[in-house]
Amino acid sequence: MADAAKGVRQLVLVHGRAAARQMVEPQDRPLVDIAGEVLGDDSNRKGFSYSGLCLTSLPHRRLPDDAPWERTVGPLTLIVEPGRIKLGDGPARMMGVPYGARARLILIYLQTQAVLTNSREVNLGRSMRAWMGRMGLSVGGETAAALREQARRIATCTMRFTWQAESKAGAQAIGPTMMSNERIIKSGLFFHDSGKGDARQETLFEDRVLLDNDFFEQLRRHPVPLRDAAIQRLKDSSTALDIYVWLAFRLHHLERHTPIGWKDLYQQFGAGYQHLWRWKPRFLEALAEAVSAYPEARVDIEDSHIVLHPSPPPVPKLAKG
Repeated sequence: MADAAKGVRQLVLVHGRAAARQMVEPQDRPLVDIAGEVLGDDSNRKGFSYSGLCLTSLPHRRLPDDAPWERTVGPLTLIVEPGRIKLGDGPARMMGVPYGARARLILIYLQTQAVLTNSREVNLGRSMRAWMGRMGLSVGGETAAALREQARRIATCTMRFTWQAESKAGAQAIGPTMMSNERIIKSGLFFHDSGKGDARQETLFEDRVLLDNDFFEQLRRHPVPLRDAAIQRLKDSSTALDIYVWLAFRLHHLERHTPIGWKDLYQQFGAGYQHLWRWKPRFLEALAEAVSAYPEARVDIEDSHIVLHPSPPPVPKLAKG
């Protein structure tokens, strides 16, 4: 499936999406749909992510509520510690660290709005509802509950990035040797009591939040542009989202082809899998999805490694918002 993604872009460009679907195996048609949606999108809408979050990532699955999360990729380490929140009349409880695709989407929205408006203050009202609508997410039912849960975790957790080795490329692309912020969100939450006397009727997206100043400054200096259409197509897969933002950061910084072994990829993306051989097929599926959503990406797959090639960024100009 991963190899099939290499030719999907050309098939869609030459023959169109409908014809391309008939020219590939049935199991590869979802890749044609992803590439077709991205290549056919002319809205030019952008998303953004801080470069440090493109190299590291949150957990894919729920951890014990009192468990911290730590992920190291090369010299960069992300540490996330859970926080407490008081809900109703009961005692404050540990929320746990954010996880999964929904947490990633919330963070992408916050970062995107902060970059586009050049402001730490992010609106969670109508604009977030519109964005979630474009992503194909309902703001009611189970989706709202999942978003609310991840919002609480993001609002209460603490996050730290540390950069252990000094290098010109790292300093330019990531930021300072250490960035430490108390919380991603300095003040404000995504939800509040609706005033109807029932805590379960909390509503999403009606307030503004203030991002932590350290986080905002590093995001403003080191934003990585993403395509809205790509995020929409990958919205249900935390692994595919992680690979997409990683490629969006890495590929246009490369000066030559770069092989990366499976053990290194497993260390970076294999959280939750006890064995590399169990993880590898899922990674290849997610890689194919990510490459289909990033048609400019040049990635080869070999027996012992993958090879990244210098590629244009998914959004042509980095600094234009």
